[in-house]
Parts: sequence; structure tokens; C-alpha cells
Amino acid sequence: MPICNQRTVIITGAGGGLGRAYALAFAAEGASVVVNDIRLEAAEAVAAEAVAAGGRAIANQGDITTMAGAQSIVDAAVAAYGEVHVLVNNAGILRDRMFISLSEDDWDQVMRVHLKGHFCLANILGRRWRDAAKAGKKIDARIINTSSGAGLQGSIGQSNYSAAKGGIASLTLVQAAEMGRYGVTVNALAPAARTSMTESAMPDVVKAPQDGSFDAWAAENVAPLVVWLGSLASSHVTGKVFESQGGRISLGDGWRTDATRDKGARWEPAELGPVIDQLLAEAVPAQKVWGS
Repeated sequence: MPICNQRTVIITGAGGGLGRAYALAFAAEGASVVVNDIRLEAAEAVAAEAVAAGGRAIANQGDITTMAGAQSIVDAAVAAYGEVHVLVNNAGILRDRMFISLSEDDWDQVMRVHLKGHFCLANILGRRWRDAAKAGKKIDARIINTSSGAGLQGSIGQSNYSAAKGGIASLTLVQAAEMGRYGVTVNALAPAARTSMTESAMPDVVKAPQDGSFDAWAAENVAPLVVWLGSLASSHVTGKVFESQGGRISLGDGWRTDATRDKGARWEPAELGPVIDQLLAEAVPAQKVWGS
């Protein structure tokens, strides 16, 4: 039995790469899929591919970075399938430069697509699900956000992208804490796969093997986790950040209070040096920033 029967999912940035893999995998598991991408022809091609394989899908090019655009996406999904049960915030862009070489537009564009793009649809659907829950309807909804290793550990040459993806990880924690009472789970994914973004940033690393061995960078490897998170089976999992690449799945362990000293009074600046050194010696070392 397909695990997403009678569920409708909106996937942003689904005209290629990871989004395409998610769309096809959701459709294969019985979901009705809204393939959203600003490139309408790409969205239409993925939707047609899903339908040709026996699934249900429509294409949509609504703007995820405005409330009006996001509302139009939700309206299209409801008109086609009656309700929305899952949102996969996947769309993203890169504007990679060293920090002091970034322009204002480099910063603003990445924040707009990633952070505001994660806000608009989730806010509209969250209010829809809240109102339905308050009206007595049972809600079993999912938001799946997209963070990144760059957001969890940082990445040289990607300060704007890292800041946005780190913000998405924090956003996920707050959404999960606030929206659980309405029957909504919220998790994030830090995927590693071959996409147009990673091919432009590290083409030699993500290239497909030529010897027929397992393709650890194929986007299709990440899709099963996303589909499971969108299913009814994942209702007990919320507020988590998963990392996925190839056959590997792990939980990201974020900011937490580590080694501590409490004087019970105000510290003097001159006495803090040894205290900080002790804290650093006892703390769990952070993973290195990518590229360092």
C-alpha cells in the first residue's frame, strides 16, 4: 500500500534536482503533487513525468516569495485536490562569494528566496490548518524545510547561504514547538545531492560514477526520507534536522548549552581568561566550517 495515498503535497523548486526527485517519489507513493517552480516548462515536464508513471500531479509557477504568490499556489492545490497535507520547502538559489565581496543584492536575493520563501507558504498553510483544527477537524499535516550542511556548520564563500540555511534550522524548531498543538509536524532536511546548485559549486565532488557503482550523489537517494516525513507514519517526529546523502541518514545536533561555569556573582573582565579556557577545553568540539 502506498504510504501517501489521499495526501496532497506542494513541493517548491520541483522543476529539477531534488525537487523533481521528491515529486516523482511522492507521486509513486500515491500523493497528489503540486510541482511548483518559477520555470513553468520545467514544472510541466516533471508533472507530465509523474502522470505518465501513473501518478497525479499539476504544474504551478506561483511566486513563493510573496504572500499573494503563495496564496495562489495553495488555491491551485485546493482547487485541484481539495486540501493540502504536506509542504516541502525546497526551492533555493546560490550567490556564492567571500563575505567581503558580497553585494547587497547577493545578500537580499538569497534571504528572499530561502528565508522568505520558507515563510510565505508555511504561514498561509499554518493558518489554514490552525483554523481547521480549531473547528474540530483532525489535522495530520507536515512541513518539511530545507537547511544545509552550510547552515549547520558554515561554509567558506557562502556566508549569505549559510546564514539563511541556519535561520531555516532555527525556524524549524520554533514552528514545531508552536504548531504541534494543531496537528502539524515540522522537520528540516540537510540534503547532499547532485543538483544544478551543487554542480556549479563543486562539480568534481558530485559527478556521477562512470563504473556503474552506487551513485551516492543522486537526488533520488534523498527522496525516500522526504516522502516518509510527509506520510502519516511520521506523526511522532517533529522539530528534528536530518542529514541525508547516498545511503546515509543522520540527525543534526544543533546549538545546545555545553560546558558551564557560574560564579554566582558578576564576573570581572580580568578573571575571565582562565574561565573561558576551561570552558573551551571541556566543550564538545564543533565540526569544522566547510572549506576550512
